[in-house]
Amino acid sequence: MIQRFLILFLFAGIFTFLTSSPVLSEEVSDSGVTVFIYHHFGRPEYPTTNVSVQRFAEQMAYLAKEGYQVVPLSQVVAALHGDGRLPEKAVVITIDDGYRTIYDKAWPILKKHDFPFTVFLYGEGIVKKFSNYLTWEQVKEMQQAGVDFQDHSFSHHRLARKPNGMDEEQYRKWIRDDLAENSALLKEHLGYLPDILALPYGEYNNTVLDEAKKLGYKAILTQDAGSVSKDTDPFLITREPILGDDWSTMGHFKMILDRVDLPLKEMEPPIEPLVEKNVKRFGARILYPERYRSGSLGIYVSELGWQQGTLDGDFLYIENSTPLTREQNRVAVSGREKESGRMAIRFWLLIGEEAN
Repeated sequence: MIQRFLILFLFAGIFTFLTSSPVLSEEVSDSGVTVFIYHHFGRPEYPTTNVSVQRFAEQMAYLAKEGYQVVPLSQVVAALHGDGRLPEKAVVITIDDGYRTIYDKAWPILKKHDFPFTVFLYGEGIVKKFSNYLTWEQVKEMQQAGVDFQDHSFSHHRLARKPNGMDEEQYRKWIRDDLAENSALLKEHLGYLPDILALPYGEYNNTVLDEAKKLGYKAILTQDAGSVSKDTDPFLITREPILGDDWSTMGHFKMILDRVDLPLKEMEPPIEPLVEKNVKRFGARILYPERYRSGSLGIYVSELGWQQGTLDGDFLYIENSTPLTREQNRVAVSGREKESGRMAIRFWLLIGEEAN
């Protein structure tokens, strides 16, 4: 289980540099949408993916007390496709995999506040009747009560890592077949074809995204931290993991809510499989460089930590001479907004070609 969520270790340094920044005002302005991701509830034997029931209840009560709009994921996806505007001071609650504690522990709390939420189902866990997974009867009961169920693949493979011995076409078929199997399964049991995909482990490359789009999904969700804005790609929707002891505290929860998106384009390196360990430059073009305080813009790489960036026009970059050794790194551009003083951030994922 710990191996399955190595993502936490990649995020550890991110948490350090974000929380070491100056404390922001507790008053949150009306901008952006925070999409949360949960897994286990009240299962301390899964320390890297669990949140205690008490903490979850406290977080939901905080959202209600502070006037946050907890909105359906479908509303945010529609807005990103141009159908309406993103709601203000809004939150989306998503839960991955389909563990039984969703039914036993989380759902009663969410019903108390009348909060909509989405569960991304990993089909194999239900088909094989794993003891800690939802049953189809529980899924149906929740669905009839208005819970949204969407796609999390059938086998929960690391789709962005090409199995040994496969050529490109075999690799693409392997991705398509797994996603199509879960889509068909969910349509059979739910009565509709899911149109939103949460990527297993939050991992992706351009091939995974391309094949998923061909299957007709309207949106794809990652596990890249950050807020959602009008400039978010609907096929790379960021989510904030709430899990473990440190990442489920109220302090971390509030810090996440106070964060905003930092819109980018032309990331370097791009999200294609990384063929060269000696990456000479990390950077991206910033859509609105005038928004950010002078000297606050920097770049974070999981393996290298945070460094202040050089801004050339609207392109922010850092030079690098240290070869990368990890199979995957997350890269982030961050800065502090002039007017609000809030932290803005945007991530993307790099996976080495040898990991495919």
